[in-house]
Amino acid sequence: MNVEPKDSRHDVENSVDANGHHFFSTNGRLPANTQPFIGRLGGNLEFALSQQDASQAGILQSVPDAAPNMSLQAQLDLRGFWCLMLWKAAVIEGFGSLMLTFLTVWTNLSPSGIPTPPTAQFGNFANAAFIGPLVGGLTNWFLITLLTYTFGAVSGAHLNPTITIATFFARLCSFPRMVLYVSFQTAGASLAGLLVRAAISTRDFKVGGCWLYTDHVPVSSSFVVEFVACCALLFIAFGVGLDPRQRQIIGPTLSPFLVGMTLGTISFGTGFTRYGHGGASLNPARCFGAFVGSRFPGWHWINWVADIVACILHGLFYMLIPPFDKYDV
Repeated sequence: MNVEPKDSRHDVENSVDANGHHFFSTNGRLPANTQPFIGRLGGNLEFALSQQDASQAGILQSVPDAAPNMSLQAQLDLRGFWCLMLWKAAVIEGFGSLMLTFLTVWTNLSPSGIPTPPTAQFGNFANAAFIGPLVGGLTNWFLITLLTYTFGAVSGAHLNPTITIATFFARLCSFPRMVLYVSFQTAGASLAGLLVRAAISTRDFKVGGCWLYTDHVPVSSSFVVEFVACCALLFIAFGVGLDPRQRQIIGPTLSPFLVGMTLGTISFGTGFTRYGHGGASLNPARCFGAFVGSRFPGWHWINWVADIVACILHGLFYMLIPPFDKYDV
């Protein structure tokens, strides 16, 4: 299966320099600098290099996840930590995570107390426990879509440790990139949490997707919701945003919109059904940042462990039924 980037316009020149920068030049205009990365969310492998191109062998040694069918040895190669391009992309991930966390936390703030219980007549559909997830879901949808369009060409627009860890287990992301991305995403979200505390002048608040009252909902139930919601997010996000077979059907133009819709719908749908539970996190760095600004609960491990288990399960399916003709181990 040929996964090299294609363009329907015959006047487009596509080249890569010695530093791994992917250039597109059209009609004599200044070339655009796009980082080749098979784990680019919403890219559908449109901007990938080829393992069969001998001229790109030097680039793939430092950035092995610039082309599909990355070997396990190349994926775990630590030389990527010395690649300046990865550090620049990680910094962008951190800044994007800061903006995403601050805006989604700020628009979904509520007092730290538990919401009013639903009434027998209207159930969950007539109080703040329903309105909050609705606002949060729409906000997530719009912001994820826009930020994916904004940062996709620079870093791949993961902005979420769940996506980054999932691409690692699907062998679409190298180990150095995963470590750098998750570190900067968490650091950016932490700074966002401190900025939220400074903006609201208190640490007594809660955030949708990041609150749980264990006297009403057991931790085990929250774990199940988080795990299943993350599985749904990963399968859909990879299907519409990372599958090269969808390139001609969906493509890089529509897929960020669909990924944002997926996260927004899941965060809304899991946020109001069970009284005492704020819904699935889907982004552990976001909740980590919210807790930096407020206070850390004893159950925060759910946001990380359930997401990582979902990433591992998704990775197993991805390797069993890969989207490529060849998938070496």
